[in-house]
Amino acid sequence: MQRKTVLLLGANSDVAKAAMLRYAAKGFRIMAASRNTDVLSSFVSQHPPLRELATVLYFDAADVDSHAAFYAQLPEKPHIVVYAAGYLRHNEEALQDFAGSLQMMQVHYIGAVSILNIIAMDKENARLDRIIGLSSLSGVRGRKSNFIYGSTKSAFTQYLAGLRQYLFKGRVTVNVIVAGYIRSKMTAGLNLPESLMLEPDFIAKAVVEAGNGFIIVPGFKWKIIYNILRIMPERLVAKLP
Repeated sequence: MQRKTVLLLGANSDVAKAAMLRYAAKGFRIMAASRNTDVLSSFVSQHPPLRELATVLYFDAADVDSHAAFYAQLPEKPHIVVYAAGYLRHNEEALQDFAGSLQMMQVHYIGAVSILNIIAMDKENARLDRIIGLSSLSGVRGRKSNFIYGSTKSAFTQYLAGLRQYLFKGRVTVNVIVAGYIRSKMTAGLNLPESLMLEPDFIAKAVVEAGNGFIIVPGFKWKIIYNILRIMPERLVAKLP
């Protein structure tokens, strides 16, 4: 049986690293792409299964002009693509410094659309069968505490919804992981409720075991929160932090 290949974009994220280990356990070849290749290479070297199966590549989500060349130079075309690149600036900071807002837009949406369009439109890659994006519950409803970050995740989710429909006839499945609070370097230092924190490996399991459904919300508590947010009246949303 042909060994499958997964391309992880934003592979230095805690969830992506956990997913790498899970894909390696399944025997996948892994193309791990990130701006910080030194840190990523160190992670690979510390885990014997990855030394044989993982290739580290340089990828800058915000540098859209480099994306076509990046994809053209891949060692092989992927069966599965996971977009896990992330960047967070606090809402007040982003409001006062547009550079922070723009960086979130570039990483979560503009860069994602750029590279995933290139991948989706490659008619020569007959092996592509799945694209998975990591999004957030912050994108379900606009909230005053994080609406800039949330808006970029909302846009990403809607893009993936349309991409799923576009690729349906080609038998390519598109999933979005709509995650709650994850214990990661991106959320370190934030005052978040401990009872709602999820471990990166828990999210990674949802990524690697993604089925045919579009929206995947890991964790039963977050499934409840997701459904409440969707139907909550605006006057109540306005009272949320």
